[in-house]
Amino acid sequence: MAGKRKKTGGSTRIRKSELVRKIIDIFRANPEIIFNYKQLSKLLTIKSDSQKVFINEILYELLEEDYLVEVSKGKFRLNSRGGFITGKITREGVKTFLIPDDGGETVFIPERKTNHALLNDKVKAFLYARRKGQLPEGEVVDIIERAKDTFVGIIEVSDNYAFLICDNRVLTTDVFIPKNKLNGAKDGQKVIVKLLKWEPNLKNPVGEVIDVLGDRGDNNTEMHAILAEYGLPYTYPAEVDAAAENIDAGITPEEVARRIDMRKVTTFTIDPRDAKDFDDALSIRKLENGLWEVGVHIADVTHYVRPGSIIDREGSDRATSVYLVDRTIPMLPEHLSNGICSLRPDEDKLTYSVLFHMSEEAEVKHYEIAKTVTRSNRRFTYEEAQQVIETGAGDFRDEILLLNSMAVNLRRKRFENGAIAFDRVEVRFEIDEQGKPLSVYFKEQKEANKLIEEFMLLANKTVATHIGKPGRGQKAKTFVYRVHDLPNPEKLENFSQFIKKFGYQLRTSGKQSAISGSINHLLDVVEGKKEQNMIETLAIRSMAKAIYTTENIGHYGLAFEYYTHFTSPIRRYPDMMVHRLLERYAEGGRNVNQQEYEDLCRHSSDREQLAANAERASIKYKQVEFMSKHLGQDFDGVISGVTEWGVYVEIIENKCEGMVPIRDLDDDYYVFDEKNYCLVGRKYQRRFQLGDPVRVKVAKANLDKKQLDFVLVEE
Repeated sequence: MAGKRKKTGGSTRIRKSELVRKIIDIFRANPEIIFNYKQLSKLLTIKSDSQKVFINEILYELLEEDYLVEVSKGKFRLNSRGGFITGKITREGVKTFLIPDDGGETVFIPERKTNHALLNDKVKAFLYARRKGQLPEGEVVDIIERAKDTFVGIIEVSDNYAFLICDNRVLTTDVFIPKNKLNGAKDGQKVIVKLLKWEPNLKNPVGEVIDVLGDRGDNNTEMHAILAEYGLPYTYPAEVDAAAENIDAGITPEEVARRIDMRKVTTFTIDPRDAKDFDDALSIRKLENGLWEVGVHIADVTHYVRPGSIIDREGSDRATSVYLVDRTIPMLPEHLSNGICSLRPDEDKLTYSVLFHMSEEAEVKHYEIAKTVTRSNRRFTYEEAQQVIETGAGDFRDEILLLNSMAVNLRRKRFENGAIAFDRVEVRFEIDEQGKPLSVYFKEQKEANKLIEEFMLLANKTVATHIGKPGRGQKAKTFVYRVHDLPNPEKLENFSQFIKKFGYQLRTSGKQSAISGSINHLLDVVEGKKEQNMIETLAIRSMAKAIYTTENIGHYGLAFEYYTHFTSPIRRYPDMMVHRLLERYAEGGRNVNQQEYEDLCRHSSDREQLAANAERASIKYKQVEFMSKHLGQDFDGVISGVTEWGVYVEIIENKCEGMVPIRDLDDDYYVFDEKNYCLVGRKYQRRFQLGDPVRVKVAKANLDKKQLDFVLVEE
């Protein structure tokens, strides 16, 4: 049987592949040392003459592969032409790889050669000479920069020491904590630990507790733990709050005189019912020429937050507000975000506005970007505004109905130009005072949401075009854009091939508007079908991610040539950057340093992604917490993901997702077919395909891992 060792003449016969690996390991561990077959035989404790001859043959095979150099007759050394490279550590399942800084081919790092490098660490690695037909391979020799040195987990305290138990997807080993480094942490609590040292020859790093989050299962503890896991702040510095408290609204006659006074124009806000930071408002009035003036008014945050101030530095570092399932972690202190800068009703506010002169059909005839003073007449929730749209009755009915009619036209024109309609259903929870989820509901985009969305999109597009497309003979100055690249053709083609199994077609070539029109048609057709969420998810995965950058390439998803973020400076730092650049250039200021702004854009994009990950993690936690009350119950679901370790199933009635581990599919030996998104049984050919309906029972709910385990219920 393959892999078994046979005794021959007092020596152990090793199969060739194992012998090659052992010889390679010796050369890699000793790149400067010269070996002959006798020395290698001794190191490998091989005494059989036939095996010694075998070793000599392997040495000459490795020489032919350019893997070894023959220094003199029968004496070999590693061909170390690979040299050293730097790059970032990444993981795929249980395997570790290095992505080189120079953009070269990904390098495989055997687990025993990682030198304790962790996910996203920047490292220096020794690149081995490449063997024919094999991935490049290397070993980490130095950790240049840790991606993170703090970790969240549960503390286990013994008499003389303690360990931090982490999620093994983040840190594959426990952290040893000396008793004098516990910082008051008690057994079973959730804590944050900072790594102090990790000796090369030791399995466990040594760390110290730097913050005790609290008892596991407590809602605040768990939400703070999620933020800490993603390196996001969960408290607000007292000195930044204090600096904000000293800021006055400052709406003096002198300041009003410098602005367009719009306090007598009908103005209102429309926001979610639980919102406190109202950073945008709409105004509308009839002009003498028969057109309508529609004002998009945005809180003038940068009037109060000066560049380089303590508040600005904190805002720049955070880059975004974070919206977890039960709370908002604001980018700016609450005195600003929920107070001075929030466009609350019946309060004078300083605003930065885009004023449009429009026809009733939403054609823009003229626009002006200006500093203004506004006063909101009414605060609407989306539900209240929606009721006005549906019933035609209520406060400011004429204004809301006209704006909604204009928004419908703006939206229609966008889709005619090739915009894509990704209106995904969002999962929300009714939560009690202790943070426990009582029920699940779905947030849908209705006309009131789309009304606000269309005017915000129009303002953002107008501002970006204003700077990005200057007059004839003028060069565009450095600006912050929100861009969305074209879909990856290979991903789009793979997606197209996959959905054919469900009877759907998708164009993958031709004009941009034709492709996006085909995507929109697909999204319309799948609405309400069991595979809707799965196909929407795969469609999004085939798209690029929207990012901030100073290099404008347009926004594919919105079908805009120029686009930016101007409308939410309370909760997004790029919007603050845009406000400052607009004001600077309006006053004739010189161009800014592009690299400096590109670095800020990259940081903002990274923080936005972290915030989105944290939001998803908080939703996942609440889903697991909610389903823990339904252990043993059966639900109808649809297969939402397929991996080599099992299938993910999304419950149809509440969109909670769990896994059926492959080890529990014990009626056959199942193989993962990556190309076709399915598991296939070798003997009986049973398939578990992405999108298939299944019935599952809730078996386990692990809150620490935010993980649900299901078992299949056979019909």
